[in-house]
Amino acid sequence: MEEKKTKIICTVSDRNCSMEFIKSLYDEGMNVVRINSAHTTLESSLPIVENTRKVSEKIAILIDTKGPEIRITHMGTEGGFMVSTGDEVIFEDNPLGVSGNGLLYTNYSNFVSEVPVGANILIDDGEMSLKVIRKKSGRLYCMANNSGVIKGRKSINIPNVSVNLPSVSDRDKEYIMWAIENDLDFIAHSFVRNKKDLIEIQNILDKHQSHLKIIAKIENQEGVDNIDEILSHSYGVMVARGDLGVEVEYQKIPIIQRQIIKKCQERKKPVIIATQMLHTMIENPRPTRAEVTDVANAIYQGTDAVMLSGETANGKYPVESVRTMANIAKETERELRPYYKLELKDITHPVAAVLSCQLVSATRKLPIRAMVFDTRTGRTGRYLSAFRPKTPIYAMCYASHVMRELALSYGVYAYSMDPTQSKDSFIKNSINTLLRDNRFTKEEMIGVVGGSFGPSAGATFMEICPAGHMVMETEER
Repeated sequence: MEEKKTKIICTVSDRNCSMEFIKSLYDEGMNVVRINSAHTTLESSLPIVENTRKVSEKIAILIDTKGPEIRITHMGTEGGFMVSTGDEVIFEDNPLGVSGNGLLYTNYSNFVSEVPVGANILIDDGEMSLKVIRKKSGRLYCMANNSGVIKGRKSINIPNVSVNLPSVSDRDKEYIMWAIENDLDFIAHSFVRNKKDLIEIQNILDKHQSHLKIIAKIENQEGVDNIDEILSHSYGVMVARGDLGVEVEYQKIPIIQRQIIKKCQERKKPVIIATQMLHTMIENPRPTRAEVTDVANAIYQGTDAVMLSGETANGKYPVESVRTMANIAKETERELRPYYKLELKDITHPVAAVLSCQLVSATRKLPIRAMVFDTRTGRTGRYLSAFRPKTPIYAMCYASHVMRELALSYGVYAYSMDPTQSKDSFIKNSINTLLRDNRFTKEEMIGVVGGSFGPSAGATFMEICPAGHMVMETEER
């Protein structure tokens, strides 16, 4: 049976997280479960983790933090208040204030002082637009650019304005500690602006000797501008097109998406494309043609993973959404060609990089059915994945968390294995495991990348021959 290579992330809500539901998504092609901390509590998130682990040890779990986000405070009147074009709306600084009747407070105590006259303030993903006209007596006086309803607790974006919000809130820290304690795999930090936002989280992880990996969510112009330093301090990147589309001119989003994907490929960093990929399927059993094209284009551009949000969290057709995503991926991947000429950057293990490049190149002239490697960190898998070979990549991982980390890498199928094995045992046991899984036959040619001096030394050799010969060869030694 043909398998997709593009990974699928599904947002799972605490309102619908049974083992049966998670298994139904996994059976259709889900690789990673996402928990959105903005819509859950620590207590309600735990069943998602427990049930995911019961379904399969191969499913990675990612949790979103809220990050440096500005929101309107609680509204005194239910349903908010109506604003017409040209109406005046006033902001005051008081995180404990109750908003209403043309007066708004936010959760950020320096909002008025840091937002300049002339700035545009966008509320609720741009549904309402306000123009700052003047400042006076600790108040920000704005004019409504359009008519609409302003409601409490809605998000605020200020395009092209940098504010000094703390990168990691106290609530974020609670969720990070919870993720460490419950052995999650990824922390996707929202509104990453620069490397400092990531270093603060990494310091927490290092202090607790955690293996969790940071995914930087790019959602504003500052994050786009600082993408190179962000990539140096993160495991991977998520192009979160929702807030990004509010913060940046909409016509620039496709260009930014393509540029970030290219940078991630060169630096062998997993990249996720997110937001409204199959949004129509929240309410309808079929996607629009534009949505199908959007998913396919992300795969053509070289994304590692695509993400479903409301489609699986609260939509009417969650299973169908994953199946649709997987079908689009398989169809699109047939047309992809490996990046034989890709120049990798920031190489930390040149031997593994060279071996990976040579093995992928060998698939042009030899009928190699599969690539197999052992790994302690997943590094060789990310090298191989960066070239986007048509040949599937099988990772034999010495740690279960590394197996799950590779759930974000294109074309990599991961297994866990005994870390105390010798080189000969690794080859024999790996090949036999994959033969039992019908990944290939004994007659088919495979390429193996491994380490001759123990897993900690990294990849040091490459071998290409029929799978059956490798098993016999190790048995004879």
